[in-house]
Formats: sequence, structure tokens, C-alpha cells
Amino acid sequence: MSSDSSSNDAWAGFKLWYYTPSPAAAGIYAAVFALLTGYHAFRLIQRRTWFCIPFVVGGLFELIGYIARGLAHNNKDSVPIYTIQSLLLLLAPILFAASVYMILGRLVRVLHGEAYTLIRVNWLTKIFVGGDIFCFMIQGAGGGLLASADTKAEVDRDNNIILGGLVLQIIIFCIFVAVAVVFQMRMNKRPTEAAISGPLGGAKWKRLMLGLYATSVLITTRNLFRVIEYGLGNGNYLLSHEVFLVVFDGLLMIFVLAICVMWYDREISKGKPSKKQNAAYRLESPEAMLEDGRQQNGMKKTMRHGESEPARPWS
Repeated sequence: MSSDSSSNDAWAGFKLWYYTPSPAAAGIYAAVFALLTGYHAFRLIQRRTWFCIPFVVGGLFELIGYIARGLAHNNKDSVPIYTIQSLLLLLAPILFAASVYMILGRLVRVLHGEAYTLIRVNWLTKIFVGGDIFCFMIQGAGGGLLASADTKAEVDRDNNIILGGLVLQIIIFCIFVAVAVVFQMRMNKRPTEAAISGPLGGAKWKRLMLGLYATSVLITTRNLFRVIEYGLGNGNYLLSHEVFLVVFDGLLMIFVLAICVMWYDREISKGKPSKKQNAAYRLESPEAMLEDGRQQNGMKKTMRHGESEPARPWS
């Protein structure tokens, strides 16, 4: 690939850069991502929240991506520099999404709300993280193929692969948000004891859910921007002005990393309730309540037929 590509039909009219990357913007963003990523790494090790590793890896992707953009200021013809920043900034939000998906499953368990999810909690994280990995593979493959494309048809194909991965990521995120909203509505209607007086009880778990929604909106907004950017083709207005990527990609991802600092809560870090908590959940769960109601109705029917009430253990 070359910025002077008039001799190559695959890249006729194509430029690596339609503007000169700002070293000031790249430097500021690299510094901010370095601070946020460093703090996430510190909290991850402190709390042993290994499920948040994608936050740190994604932060490193953003950091290296903006360092590459800073280097591109005086190296606009460098294909490796262009490819590094393009791929890493494209893929970083997928890693942020992976940890966000895992947060919901952990909240459900800590709040003993397994009965309130549209998807079984054991499958909740697997389905969404699996979909996220699939999107990562699609976009990564598309970006890698694009860097080595030799014909115009291959360029269009590879752009469409990336576009398809972005659209799929948006669809998965919308389904995820729907699952989260249904879970919260059911929990609000009939809260568990853990949601009322547990370690994350009261308003605390609701603040965490707000953080989850906020990050979901930010990542989805960024993905929509990328879909429009790729959909409009080479040399479009969005690609020709750096401010759009700086605001609708970099800035939004800074907000995501800043909001996600709240995930390093000791209870969320545990992820699963203890055996004692599980016993309490069985007593308070909707299924247990329903079973108790059935048993009580059965006892009443038995008594109406003249049979004596079974002796209680404490009688």
C-alpha cells in the first residue's frame, strides 16, 4: 500500500492519510490512556479482578495506537505506522465490551437474581463474550486483509468485512442492553434480599447498572460512527477531518475507561456468592417462594379433607 498509488488499481485514488495527524492531540490522548490504563492495571492486581484484563489490554491498544498517530505526523507514507494505529484503535473497544459483558453476569450472581435474566446466567457471559470474540476476529481479519489487498475488489471486500463486524457488534450490544434492562425491571419490581440489604444493596447496584448503560451507549455510539465512516468509502468527509475520530472514537473511549473504574468493587470481584449466600438465595428465590406456596396450598387441601397437619420439626 502506498500514498502514491496511481499505478495500482487497488489503491487508485486512495491515501493513507487525508489530513496530517496532530501530534498534540495524539500526545494528549496517549498520556490520558497511559494514566487510565495504569490505574486499571493497578486496581486489577490489587483486587485480583482478572476478568478486567481486557480493559487493560484495550487501554494498551489505545495508547500504542495514539503513539503511532503521533509518529505518523512526520511519517505519512509509512504503511506499518498507519496499519498499527488503524488496527489497534479499531479493535480496542471490542476488548472494553468484553469486560462490560462479564460485569452483568457477576452483578446477577451477587444480587441473587439468576431467576430474572432472559438468558441463563451460566450462558450469559459465554454468549456475549463469545460474540465479542467473533467480532474481534472478523474486524481483525478484515483489517489484516485490507493491508495486503492487491485489487480494487479485494479492497471493497475487506472494507465490507470490517463493516460487517462493526454492525454485528452493534446488534450484540443492543441485545445485551435489552437483557440488562429486563433484568433491572424485574429486580426493581421484586427485589431480592441481596438487592435490598446485601453488600451491593440499595442504590449501589443501580449506580453500577447506570455505569453499565453509559458504557454501552458510548461504545455503541463509537461503533455507529465507525460504521458510517467505513460505509461512506475512501476519502469521505469523516475520514478527511481528524476531529471526528478524536471526538467520536478517542474521547468516547476515554469516558468508557473512566466510568469502568467503578467495577473494581470487592463484591463484584468475588463474582460468585458463597455457599452460605447460595443457601440464602434458595430461601429467597422466586422459585423457592413459588414452591413454598404450592406446599402451603397442598397442606390446606389436605386439612380440608380431614387429615391432620404434619408435625413441624420444632413442635
